[in-house]
Amino acid sequence: MKWGILGTSFISGVMADAINNDEGSELYAVAGRTQSTLNEFTTQYKPTTSYNSYDALLNDDSVDVVYIALPNHVHHEYVIKAANKGKAILCEKSLSIDMEKTDLALTAVAENQVFFAEGLMYLNHPLVEQLLSELESGEIGEVRSIQASYIAAIDQFVNPASKGALYNLGCYPMSLIHSVMQQQYGDQIFDNVDISALGRRGLDGNICESSALMRFNDVVSAQIHTAEDHGLKHHFTILGSKGCITLTTNPWLPSIDNHFSVELYETSHREVTVKAQGDGFHYQVRNIRGAIQAGHKQLHPPCATINDSRAIMDLLTRWEHAAS
Repeated sequence: MKWGILGTSFISGVMADAINNDEGSELYAVAGRTQSTLNEFTTQYKPTTSYNSYDALLNDDSVDVVYIALPNHVHHEYVIKAANKGKAILCEKSLSIDMEKTDLALTAVAENQVFFAEGLMYLNHPLVEQLLSELESGEIGEVRSIQASYIAAIDQFVNPASKGALYNLGCYPMSLIHSVMQQQYGDQIFDNVDISALGRRGLDGNICESSALMRFNDVVSAQIHTAEDHGLKHHFTILGSKGCITLTTNPWLPSIDNHFSVELYETSHREVTVKAQGDGFHYQVRNIRGAIQAGHKQLHPPCATINDSRAIMDLLTRWEHAAS
């Protein structure tokens, strides 16, 4: 399967490694607008061909699947262009920066009947499958609340037009909250969600830190926090009626050795180890290749489906509104 990458950012390199390490994939093409960084990228990752125009790559009939690694605010533009060219699409998270652009992109995907996935790569990893399996067992009882936080000092690397911490980092804990809530209560749990939030703005005018309290159908609450101008720290705890699960290793950057704990209140405590063959990008490339070869138009849970990606974007935009 021949992959084409739009953009030569850090994340493009991470995906290039994953593609090169997948026996059924070929890093066929990359496109970048700055010749010097394009040259550096091609020297390091060795695609078959390169372009200094994104549209030129999209016009290449040999490209099977396009990875859109551009800033959030132009994701929709290139999803639409790729869909109109009949390409399978992997769009880096977050899908967009508002619901209008999100719906424009997904409408183009539907009209052209092409494969689409959002780059929430960690959802492809066995760690998430094992976590959801533990929840499904009912050992910790009914999920009552979730506490989640992800912070990383990345503000100097991001495009100001991409709308800040909520869309650059907050999408990770929000998408995992979505996955847990969906598994436990079904999609109807999202019919009635209340969000209150505080936000702090950075020098670029975007929200660089925010804490939010979410309430789902007056049944479950979630506390979510993110920041992009300090630290590197993750936290995710699911509190149930009988016990809790805490992700020990970073759930959003899973690797070959992953851990979480299962605690029954004042009764027992055990550690769960999840071994894997690689990181989330490894599994993302493999799963997308398999899905496209099987004729599917999207990934299957626990990976994000097209409807899941839209629902997560809806939660993110509502968080932004509450924090503004």
